[in-house]
Amino acid sequence: MVTLRKQYEVSRPVYSEDSFREEHQKVYRLRKTTWDHFKAYLSCDSKRAKNAVLSLLPIIGWMRIYRVREWLLGDVVSGISTGMVAIMQGLAFSLLASLPPSYGLFTAFFPMLTYFFLGTSRHISVGSFPVLSLMVGAVVTRLVPEVGPPANITGFEGLTQDQQRVLVASSVTFLMGIFQLAMGVLQVGFIVRYLSDTLVSGFTTAAAVHILVSQLKFVLGLTVPGINGPLSLIYTLEKVFVQITSTNICDLVMSILIMLMVFIVKELNDLYKARLPVPIPIEVIMTVIACGVSYGFNFETRFDVEVVGKMVSGYESPIAPNLEVFQESAVEAFPVAIVGFAVAFSVAKVYSIKHDYTIDGNQELIAFGVSNMFGASFKSFAASTALSRTAVQESSGGKTQIAGLISAMMAMIVTVALGFLLEPLPRSVLGALVIVNLKGMLMQFREIPYLWRRDIPECVVWIGTCLGAILLGLDIGLAVGLGVELLTVVFRAQFPRCSVLANIPGTNLYKDRKDYLNLFEPNGVKIFRIPSPIFFANIEFFRDKLVEAVGFNPLRVLRKRNKALRKITKLQRKQDGDIAEKGVRDLSCMNVEESDRPSDLDDLPMRVNWNAELPANISVPRVDLHSLILDFSAVSFLDISAMKGLKTALKEFVRLDVDVYIVSCDAYILEKLHSCLFFDEEILTSMFFPTLHDAMLHVLEKHKDDKPGRVIKDTKL
Repeated sequence: MVTLRKQYEVSRPVYSEDSFREEHQKVYRLRKTTWDHFKAYLSCDSKRAKNAVLSLLPIIGWMRIYRVREWLLGDVVSGISTGMVAIMQGLAFSLLASLPPSYGLFTAFFPMLTYFFLGTSRHISVGSFPVLSLMVGAVVTRLVPEVGPPANITGFEGLTQDQQRVLVASSVTFLMGIFQLAMGVLQVGFIVRYLSDTLVSGFTTAAAVHILVSQLKFVLGLTVPGINGPLSLIYTLEKVFVQITSTNICDLVMSILIMLMVFIVKELNDLYKARLPVPIPIEVIMTVIACGVSYGFNFETRFDVEVVGKMVSGYESPIAPNLEVFQESAVEAFPVAIVGFAVAFSVAKVYSIKHDYTIDGNQELIAFGVSNMFGASFKSFAASTALSRTAVQESSGGKTQIAGLISAMMAMIVTVALGFLLEPLPRSVLGALVIVNLKGMLMQFREIPYLWRRDIPECVVWIGTCLGAILLGLDIGLAVGLGVELLTVVFRAQFPRCSVLANIPGTNLYKDRKDYLNLFEPNGVKIFRIPSPIFFANIEFFRDKLVEAVGFNPLRVLRKRNKALRKITKLQRKQDGDIAEKGVRDLSCMNVEESDRPSDLDDLPMRVNWNAELPANISVPRVDLHSLILDFSAVSFLDISAMKGLKTALKEFVRLDVDVYIVSCDAYILEKLHSCLFFDEEILTSMFFPTLHDAMLHVLEKHKDDKPGRVIKDTKL
């Protein structure tokens, strides 16, 4: 740790905002109106048209700098490695979407084709993601349950159950794409910023728990209908444990062996990733072995093992989405769109920083919107990215989305020519692959102790989001998480940690007096700091904390003084001389509100020293404060309600003959105060100072001749 010991000296006058404005002329810029911005947005020239094309088709940008000799081999190797993982994950995650496994291959192919041209990330692997698959599967099982009639939708007529489910999944995905495309066109990519890393972590952990429970029926070989809605996870576990004695031993043993082997090899991949040119594709290896063993020993008939079954060979003609499904699933499709983009953007941001290129959130929304709409037309389901698959694409040498295109081509080859080889694959193998890939998300539970020690509100967001999503479902759980997160923001803004500052002797630095020893705090001066915007929700908190800091309530003191003045008036009429001897001096009228001003002061040509000894029957709280400095350096805005409350608070102190100063106020806030007629005969612009040290020097100079005990003359500043 480097300790700086250099000295610097600055010699300048003590400025208030008024004197600074007089000496330094401010440039007033001509601000554009809304109409000017609108005209500029609609205007077009050759440069803007070129930038628009490059923005809409990012492929042009990176293809112009593509280094064929250096990058092509890495992209090919990466594409093959990623393609094998994408195929296995596509088959496995299709079970989460309650669809036939072959449709997972469609999701590994079609969305990538359009993202290749429109996406700004060069490293993410576009395809199925377990959380989105589960969210789509919830809609699918709600509209087309395994047991009982499907929803009353006209488009279901004449379709088998699998076809109905494919129609629902593709329609939900198409609607998800519409939402993403609309947000991208409207330039609202910033919406993902409201999903903090903590919220996403809690949400994905809850999704991992849902995924784990949903795959138990495949691993155990049980028949458990899909259940949706609040507490669906509890009800699903209940049905699993009721049937636990009917577990298919072959499925269970095979799943355990595969999970152990995949887990061990993945750990070895991580341990020796620096030495391995390409991670060992253990999922592919175990899938091939399981297929061969299942086919050779005829697991389907001998052990009653449920297998993948008939695979769709080739591609089918595109279909139109069902509008009735749109109406039934709009509430679920929007959070799917948000989560899909949030996850993809978060992963893309990690690798863009690592490899030093930029990504555009709005263009990513457009890319995923078009990709999901295009893929849904060919019966794929919701696409985003998966961290594990993207890690394979990047770590195996992938430099651009050519690797992603090659992985999509591999999915196409399997769909067109090799799909029949996967027909004897037990579904329990896919379930085991899903579960073992949940390790990263489930390990996020380790964040709870860390967050509890470092930031309790963030820990509350994590736990609230996770519990809400586990108990109430992923869609409602996401809303709960957002609500908890916004509550923590409100809590932080409404109840900030205010502090009283003091000077570090010999410097122009001011720190919280509770945090340091040997600070200099002149008598009669208080420096109060609020590290938050001041608005309607926290203005009363600000006033309460200010009263606590100064040690008295100015309004109560003012009212007691007014009450005492009425008594003094009566005594003055009877014993004018005695009162003068006991501390009453020349009295001048105060300009105060009627409810808080002494009455009939014009007849009293005196002024009361409220800190002197008063008559025995008159008691007024002593106020030793003569200057109050408010540090506004951390106040980013004031609303109208806060201005009114602030003005009232300042007037209460001013009427007690306490000089109030506001320092380090943002220029925008000052402009707003002027425009809102904040200043009057009591609240003056001379109360504002550019820095805290300017105000302190002004106060010390003003009170240097006060009696000992009121202010220290030797300031050491």
